[in-house]
Amino acid sequence: MGWRDEERMYGCPIHIDIKDGKIWIQRDFTEEGLAHQLVELGVPSSDIILGFRAPSVRQFTGFAVV
Repeated sequence: MGWRDEERMYGCPIHIDIKDGKIWIQRDFTEEGLAHQLVELGVPSSDIILGFRAPSVRQFTGFAVV
């Protein structure tokens, strides 16, 4: 993040939403994977949705499906 001449340069490595009591991970550019870190901290995988994955493949991720 920063400035290039007069243009603001910004990239968001993590984007999380909380909808209907579920954690939606919309973007995750972390090395370890935010979803796995949340599970290690005690968050049930059934409460985590990988929003960056297509709905048709979410059933194969081991996390919640909507």
